[in-house]
Amino acid sequence: MNVYTTDKIRNVVLLGHGGAGKTSLLEAMAYLTGITSRLGSVADGTTLSDFDKEEQNRKFSINTSMAPIIWNDCKINVLDTPGYFDFIGEVEEAVAAADAAIIVVNGKNGVEVGTQKAWELCEKYHLPRMFYVSNMDFDNASYRKIVETLTDLYGKKIAPMYLPIRENEKFVGYVNVVKQRARRYVDKQNKVECEIPDYLKDYLANYRDTMLESVAETSEAFMDRYFNGEEFTEAEIVSALKANVSTCDMVPVTMGASVNLQGIMILLDDIISYFPSPKERQIAGVSLKSNEIFQADYDFSKAKSAFVWKTIVDPFIGKYSMIKVASGSLRPDDMLFDTENQNEFRAGKLYVFEGSKPTEVSELMAGDIGALSKLDVDTRDSISTKANPVQYGKFEISTPYTYKKYVAVTKGEEDKAAQGLSKLAQEDQTLRVVNDAENHQTLLYGIGDQQLEVAASKLLNKYKVKIALEKPAVAYRETIRKTSDVDSKYKKQSGGHGQYGHVKMKFEPSGDLEKPYVFEQIVVGGSVPKNYFPAVEKGIAESVLKGPMAGYPVVGVKAVLYDGSYHPVDSSEQAFKTAASMAFKKGFMEAGPVLLEPIASLKVTAPDKYTGDIMGDLNKRRGRVLGMNPDHKGNTIVEADVPQSELYGYCTTLRSITGGAGSFEYTFARYEQAPADVQEKEIEARAEEATK
Repeated sequence: MNVYTTDKIRNVVLLGHGGAGKTSLLEAMAYLTGITSRLGSVADGTTLSDFDKEEQNRKFSINTSMAPIIWNDCKINVLDTPGYFDFIGEVEEAVAAADAAIIVVNGKNGVEVGTQKAWELCEKYHLPRMFYVSNMDFDNASYRKIVETLTDLYGKKIAPMYLPIRENEKFVGYVNVVKQRARRYVDKQNKVECEIPDYLKDYLANYRDTMLESVAETSEAFMDRYFNGEEFTEAEIVSALKANVSTCDMVPVTMGASVNLQGIMILLDDIISYFPSPKERQIAGVSLKSNEIFQADYDFSKAKSAFVWKTIVDPFIGKYSMIKVASGSLRPDDMLFDTENQNEFRAGKLYVFEGSKPTEVSELMAGDIGALSKLDVDTRDSISTKANPVQYGKFEISTPYTYKKYVAVTKGEEDKAAQGLSKLAQEDQTLRVVNDAENHQTLLYGIGDQQLEVAASKLLNKYKVKIALEKPAVAYRETIRKTSDVDSKYKKQSGGHGQYGHVKMKFEPSGDLEKPYVFEQIVVGGSVPKNYFPAVEKGIAESVLKGPMAGYPVVGVKAVLYDGSYHPVDSSEQAFKTAASMAFKKGFMEAGPVLLEPIASLKVTAPDKYTGDIMGDLNKRRGRVLGMNPDHKGNTIVEADVPQSELYGYCTTLRSITGGAGSFEYTFARYEQAPADVQEKEIEARAEEATK
């Protein structure tokens, strides 16, 4: 593949709701530009970008994939992202590497939740964007309605660049708003000029007036000409539109039918005409040598630097680190430096990915996207040279809050499962494995249940390990609410020296649920010698690890040793430790034992219209709503305290209530006494488990 200079590169991410047509769009681009020899289909599992077995089986994208589209002597690095919310981490990685976005809207379904989430992501990263309305060949596709909806949502920024010509409900051509000319499709790729239909003339005038207003606002000279009724040249309009698109002040709307290859060439032309090259974008890091800002700005003449935006780990093709060059240029013989691990290495071969196929290249210029293989670097690491080390800020990745316990189905494959999941977590930053030693379980965290199921399926297909996903145990605690006074004697005679330990102890709440226990001794007169005090405390310390009620850790207990007795020959540390353990079990059960459950502080963000349903659901989950605050973007943030056990499956429920528009986060807050029915159920379940 040829080497392309920074000004000839466009890095474009495809965003949108699941099923909007992103993969089909990339497939059409790849076919038109000769990367593929036939047009693949998502339904048949034959597309360039959905190459993973999981994607082919499930008929939707799971991973971000890339293809370099060569068009008009420019290289467009197209990043195809998943539309399903569980795989948001893949989207966030791609957005961090892109310089512009195409938000794909299904012409049949209209603006969906994923469309709005894509917009919010572009706003967050100040990413120039355009809308592409897909499936215009469908009878019920409504371009006009989509433009109206987008205008209602985002105002005058929305600029339709084309109008569809339909005859007998069929998409047969389009009107170019900038050129004020119409084209009719002759076949899949060719078109001829035609008359603008009468029914489109009013819409054309309105759309063009709105566009010219935006053009006029780019300079005072243009504004004067606009008010004087002067016409702008086509070149002036295109130049002004490019400036407005680059600053996110204007968002063009285009359209097409990917399966029929209609509108694809126009879209490729518009990408090159209106989207900025990396040269027009900014990026800055910190020079670790001088501690000053290093303004890289994709400048070829500056010191070499890059960042890793994605990692691919495959048991067959190995590990690839997907990089974006932030300054300078990279060549295979370059010595590079990972500022995170302080590790120097040779670049080795450089690659560009076409779907699953790595193609070797001789150089990657500033602003280009490529890959390095078999390196000990991680996603979000910064790469530079040892002479000029540069650290770039880490882009944000969503925090996973959904989790399940996993167990290896085949005994003895626990380590194999852990290693496989570790490799999957290298690829997907939102997938995390957490060892919960307290409950003797290993937890798999993700954005949603579907992502966890896909991870389990990938583990089986790629690493030949089968795991079962189960409901996780909750980290309950045990404590007391009353006081008790216990006399405990441990006496054992078995020939020779016996065992003798005798303690009198009081147990009461300590008032501090952060600590398992507080131990005090107020023995007078030497009834229990001082040298046995540590043994008594050790007996308590071991007892609080597994409480007498249900075997959960004990918190908030104060144990006071006030009397006892000893035998000059038979007493020992072991005997007093055992006596203290016996005293604890008896005293704990006599002091009003209760089960404590973990309480989470939950924040739910969702459109205002769903607030009532969300609160109703939280009440069913024994939640206490603490407050509701607007975020001034049409959403309400509901804050509530909810028992941790009731949050299991909440992600699926919230998506069902809000149609995918709601999101949530939570943190552990404190422990509270569980209701009697919850305690009873849990104690019974633990007893059954112990019996098994």
